[in-house]
Amino acid sequence: MRDIELYHHLLGLQPPWSVTRVELASSEQRVDVWLGHAEGVRFACPQCKSQLPLYDHTESRVWRHLDSCQFLTFVHARIPRVCCPDHGVHPVEIPWALPYARYTNLFECMAIGILQETDILGAAHILRISWDEAWTLLEQAVERGLQRKSTRAVRHLGIDEKAIAKGQAYLTLVNDLDRGTVEYIGDDRRKSSLDRYYRSLSSGQREGIQAIAMDMWEPYLRSTREYIPNADAKIVFDRYHVMSHMGAAVDTVRKQEQRALRAAGLETLTGSKYLWLYAADNLQKNQRERLTALRALDLKTVRAWILKEELRDWWNYERRGWAERSWKRWYFRATHSRLEPVVELAQMLRRHLPSLLTYFSHRITNATSEGLNSKIQAIKHHAYGFRNRDHFKIAIWFHCGGLDLYPVTHRNPG
Repeated sequence: MRDIELYHHLLGLQPPWSVTRVELASSEQRVDVWLGHAEGVRFACPQCKSQLPLYDHTESRVWRHLDSCQFLTFVHARIPRVCCPDHGVHPVEIPWALPYARYTNLFECMAIGILQETDILGAAHILRISWDEAWTLLEQAVERGLQRKSTRAVRHLGIDEKAIAKGQAYLTLVNDLDRGTVEYIGDDRRKSSLDRYYRSLSSGQREGIQAIAMDMWEPYLRSTREYIPNADAKIVFDRYHVMSHMGAAVDTVRKQEQRALRAAGLETLTGSKYLWLYAADNLQKNQRERLTALRALDLKTVRAWILKEELRDWWNYERRGWAERSWKRWYFRATHSRLEPVVELAQMLRRHLPSLLTYFSHRITNATSEGLNSKIQAIKHHAYGFRNRDHFKIAIWFHCGGLDLYPVTHRNPG
């Protein structure tokens, strides 16, 4: 009797449901709990909520529940059915599990929490279920979360791409920079990949977008300009991508100069690659000392590095007017540096100058997107890659989508 009362409370049952029997199999480390309901109870139609008399029961079903003192626990019940004049015969809703589920809501809640902290294999081991069962729980949680997710206006968007595997296989990610969540996942990185997101928004929601951080990928630019009002005043080229391009130009200058020095029998720049790419503040003491010594030499790489550091400092201006005047001076020095990679970069940035200067109005970057990208990379690494594109997208939604993944743990009795 005490076992019946205990499991009645553990399952959070309310009338008309109650525990009718509990069986413990110590040798199998298993507990089975049978549920039943009172006689003469009327149940709600799952479609229209009309109160109807019992029609019949389904065959007995079993749900996995939270373990009891390390014993596997299973709930058994026959689900009542009602015959609605408008909707026909249907099983009623039950308070401990979702329709067609194989697990109780409380077990699913625990499983989702564990899946968020570890990989599928680890979660399956902890939960004592198979890999396929663990993945199904994750997949169903995402499906539930996406059904609840409503399309909404996002003030600050970040648009980025993520490689799925080696080769030209990409996903387009649209992120909410304020909440740090993925809002949309599109296949490939074409204009149409982003078009689908913008088309999902109402005209009012598109107008509500205040700023969009992105790199200089032309298909994304064309899509944004087509769908977002006053787009050029809202597009903010991400400073980290710009500085990445600048770092690549400096490294090209270094490699060209290193080849010329080696041809002359000199190893002046050997082993110096990262001295020129890292910010000076991030170098260790011995690296700073070597950098200081190299800067004293008449090297093309030094001139390219100085221009990089000046461009890095450029983002610190507080007013757009000051930044614009400083840009003109930097552009003149860069294009007259006689360093071809730097000249090419400066000319490319000049073509996109309006969307560089918007940074001083909106002050957003894609740092949040880069953080999400790192998290997504860790997900892919822990899964040893995803051969299936859809599985990769599901994993991104689960870990980065900010979705409401959890089932309702209790419902009001019908």
